[in-house]
Amino acid sequence: MSELVHLEVEDGIGTIRLDRPPMNALCAQIGRELGALLPEVAERTDISAVIVYGGEKVFAAGADIKEMADLDFVGMTRYGRLLQDFTNALAAMPKPTIAAITGYALGGGFELALCCDFRVAGAKAKVGFPEITLGVIPGMGGTQRAARLAGPAKTKEIIFSGRFVGAQEALELGLIDQVVPEGEDVYAAARAWAARYVGGPGVAYAAAKDAIQRGLDVDLGTGLEIERNWFAALFATKDQKAGMRSFIENGPGKATFTGE
Repeated sequence: MSELVHLEVEDGIGTIRLDRPPMNALCAQIGRELGALLPEVAERTDISAVIVYGGEKVFAAGADIKEMADLDFVGMTRYGRLLQDFTNALAAMPKPTIAAITGYALGGGFELALCCDFRVAGAKAKVGFPEITLGVIPGMGGTQRAARLAGPAKTKEIIFSGRFVGAQEALELGLIDQVVPEGEDVYAAARAWAARYVGGPGVAYAAAKDAIQRGLDVDLGTGLEIERNWFAALFATKDQKAGMRSFIENGPGKATFTGE
């Protein structure tokens, strides 16, 4: 039974809710609970898209410093593996994922958000990597995922300074994908984004996501081969048959998909 992470499913959208007040500090228990939950979310046919949400006040204001402060090298090697295991599992989720960021998404909290495909944030939200002020660096993928979005120089500046980045600047850097005006519901905006994928060709979404993400880590030729293999594989799906038949008979954009 999960205590700090909860799953709610409604209208094809699964919401993973962090529930560790007051600041949703990421701890080993959250890591274990997320690690156990994510495979279920990936397999459930009643979930087409996923939102990660920390509540109305805060997304997640970092990792639990008290939990890790006294660890030695061996202890942090084990602890760090746990942290990267659940974040990598979220990044590999074969469904569209959206982080709904309210308040603060800092350190490990921002790294968790960066594992999602898209990030929707409130106008007053703050993101960043304050780890340098503790004498360390991001350890849950922040140095890699942020650099792939904002570029190496800007990522270095943010990490070296440890400063908080406002939502509008993060939007301009590509670290956030939508800023919700003050007074509007961030979670509702994330649901509207997620709803785009409900009823869509789920296998094709998973294929596109895998091709893009794996392609970024290899040379162009290998990336094109990944794409070609996925493109051919999708011709074994019912959605490909339904989509192309609908296009021929009724024109574009009218197909009904089953996710198979």
